Amino acid sequence: MGERMSAKDRLLAAAAELFYRDGVVATGIDAITAHAGVAKMSLYNNFSSKAELVNAYMTKRVVDWREGCDARVAAAKTPHDKVLAVFDSYIEHAGLAYDWGFRGCGLLNAAAELAVDDPARKIVAQQKTEAEERMRSHLFEMRPDGNEEMIGAVAEHLSFLLEGAMARAGLEGHDGRLRAARKLAVSILESL
Repeated sequence: MGERMSAKDRLLAAAAELFYRDGVVATGIDAITAHAGVAKMSLYNNFSSKAELVNAYMTKRVVDWREGCDARVAAAKTPHDKVLAVFDSYIEHAGLAYDWGFRGCGLLNAAAELAVDDPARKIVAQQKTEAEERMRSHLFEMRPDGNEEMIGAVAEHLSFLLEGAMARAGLEGHDGRLRAARKLAVSILESL
C-alpha cells in the first residue's frame, strides 16, 4: 500500500484485494487492517461496520467499471463499437484482478456470499442493469428504426452472453470466454 494514500483509501484497496481473492465472509477486519497497514481503529473511524466497508468496496468496483466503460464508449467511433465497448470494459476490468487470481466478476462473487435481502446486492443488480441499458441505448443508435421489443431482446441477449461469459471466465481463471463472447457479439451485431 502506498504511503501517501489515506487510511480510508488503504483500507478500500486492502478490502478490494482480500474480498476478491479470499471472499467477503472469509475476510475479517483484522486481515484487512493488517493488509492495509493501519490500526483497527482506523477502520472504524472510516467505516461504521464491515457491512459499510463491503458496500464501499462494491460501489467502488462499479465506479471503476463505469469510468472504464465511459472512456471506451467515448473513444468508440460508431454505435456498433459502443456496444462492443461494454464487452471490452468487462475484459479490461477482468484484467485488473489477475494479480489476485482471476475469479470472475467481483460483484457477483460478493453478492453470492451475502444474504438475499442485503442492500449491497442492489449495487450489483444496478450495475448489471446499467450494462444492459448501455447496450440497449447503443443498439438504438445503430438501429434508430428498430422496434423497442426487438432492440430490448437483443440487449438482453447480449447481456446474458456477457454475464455468462464472465461466469465461465471466472471458473476457468482467464478472459478467454469474455473474448469469445465479444466475437459472438460481433456476429450478432452484424446480423442486425
